[in-house]
Amino acid sequence: MEDAIKKADVLVEALPYIKKFHKKVIVIKYGGSILGEDTIRERVLEDIVFLSFVGVRVVLVHGGGPNISDRMRTSGIKTEFVDGMRVTDESTLLLVEEELQKLNDQIVREITELGAGAAGLNGKDNSIIQTEKKKAKIDLGLVGQVVAISSAPILEQLQQNKVAVVLPMGRGKDGKVYNVNADEAAADIAASLQAEKLVLLTNVKGIMRNPEDPNSFLSTLTESEAKDLIDAKVIQQGMIPKVKACFQALDKGVKKSHIIDARTPHGLLLEIFTDKGIGTEIAK
Repeated sequence: MEDAIKKADVLVEALPYIKKFHKKVIVIKYGGSILGEDTIRERVLEDIVFLSFVGVRVVLVHGGGPNISDRMRTSGIKTEFVDGMRVTDESTLLLVEEELQKLNDQIVREITELGAGAAGLNGKDNSIIQTEKKKAKIDLGLVGQVVAISSAPILEQLQQNKVAVVLPMGRGKDGKVYNVNADEAAADIAASLQAEKLVLLTNVKGIMRNPEDPNSFLSTLTESEAKDLIDAKVIQQGMIPKVKACFQALDKGVKKSHIIDARTPHGLLLEIFTDKGIGTEIAK
């Protein structure tokens, strides 16, 4: 009986959040090595299906870096990164799109098998992600910077109560297709939809004041506090682009952003539907 009461308490705690986010848009970015781990992916997709069934309109933007790197390695193609961005020529771009499309099809299939509606969208189609060539200290090839988002094709799927699963490719005014960073794409899509939240799934707990000290975890930050932590080199390396993607979304009207550990069972639900959450929330 006590276990049953605890479960009921959890549902009651979630009720105000379910009401608050009913019919609201939440954009989730999911990628990296955690996308390739079957148990973690199943839990994440179960959470997304739950969100869909309680009326949250979910957009899932996915990367696929490890899959792409593995494919390039087996194909004998050298991978080169500059400031975390993959240098992309035409043959690399074809391979990137093939791997992203495979992942997109897989995610759509698995969400459907869990009982929810889902639709796969390629950002290069229907002008969903409009890009220009990204400027960098060396030529990155076919790597794009987002300049605009056409949200109508995404909204069409959300209005049909489907999870919109977006792969981050874009097209420029020059007609060329570009590879787009998934964090940046998710931030711009969230802004274009005026989403309630942008949630970045990672393989770390969130932001720590001291990475060596688990007790230094920061559950809530303002944008200015997070910028100070970057300047102080507390936030470093791979966390910097994620935090900057949060800034990008917040500066364009998204209400809150979150960085959470996808390895925590049902971390998405805990972050969105409980008072304390489990990750780092960054607010304006």
